[in-house]
Amino acid sequence: MAIRTSQSDIIEALVLPRIVRLGPNLYGAAFCLMKLLPARFILDRARAAGILEPGGVVIETSSGTFGLALAMLCRLRGYQLILVSDPAIEPPLQRRLEQLGARVEIVRTPASVGGYQGARLARMAELQAEFPRHFWPSQYDNPDNPRAYAPFAELLAESVGHVGVLVGAVGSGGSMCGTTSYLRSVFPEMTAVGVDTHRSTLFGQADGKRLLRGLGNSLMPRNVDHTTFDEIHWVSASDGFSGTRALHAEHALYMGPTSGAGYLVAKWWAARRPEVNVVVTLPDEGYRYQDTVYNDAWLRENDVYRDGLPDNPRRVNHPHDAGPDWSYLSWNRKSYEHVLGTTFSQVAVSP
Repeated sequence: MAIRTSQSDIIEALVLPRIVRLGPNLYGAAFCLMKLLPARFILDRARAAGILEPGGVVIETSSGTFGLALAMLCRLRGYQLILVSDPAIEPPLQRRLEQLGARVEIVRTPASVGGYQGARLARMAELQAEFPRHFWPSQYDNPDNPRAYAPFAELLAESVGHVGVLVGAVGSGGSMCGTTSYLRSVFPEMTAVGVDTHRSTLFGQADGKRLLRGLGNSLMPRNVDHTTFDEIHWVSASDGFSGTRALHAEHALYMGPTSGAGYLVAKWWAARRPEVNVVVTLPDEGYRYQDTVYNDAWLRENDVYRDGLPDNPRRVNHPHDAGPDWSYLSWNRKSYEHVLGTTFSQVAVSP
């Protein structure tokens, strides 16, 4: 049952970020929950098209903030939500999802191809057959995901003025590819810097276990347009977590680890290019990570504690050379095939 409340006011108050100045030429877009933008836009478009019926069932795979955004919207709008996730989901997030009325299904065994992402998609297909009149937001492949970022791009142009460099984490591809597309209609020479992590397949590395979550992927979303990016950075878990802690210590911004990874890269860029405005997206707040990223004991137990930020990344000439620490590659708005010399479908993905 939908909660009778001023839901439009609640979402409007949360959907766009605060633009905060982090340095002479460095700005942060601090979101409460960035994924509210695409989740709201996708549900609105589905409802307008008659695909999502009143009281309908929404089924999606998520272990992070897109699932939380859907849970908030579905609770307020009276939809049933089923989310498929894996053991990496933080218990506090799972509890919050369930308290918002979502049904959370956890797959326990990774697929031989695609890892847990592949296993989640397989379970979701079973649920879709069980609920044939469902709606699937499909954040990885739905073009309404990148299209949702027009209001954010407009806010940046109004608040910052000329945006010379945009830095942000890449997961589904929606935020960076969508925001860059809109901003380049005004600032065609704007540099787009994507932040990934090691053992993510998005920019040519083999799939593997990743402790730094919220960015990277085991599969290739259709919403990742590789020709968007001028430069790609692979940030390790220890470096990303140290960036998160530095963002809090230096600016009192209590954000998640994708924000910290982006901040690390953006701070370096802003120091190198003092003549241009650098903007970094800070996708979500840090309350989910109080017992992990903000806990020295957990960092030491996982061998990812770092005292202070690294000075500089290491430049590489090929994605296979990136790692284990912070590394970057000049991508130069090229296709995946051009950089890697092969299509993604031909790349071996480890279990």
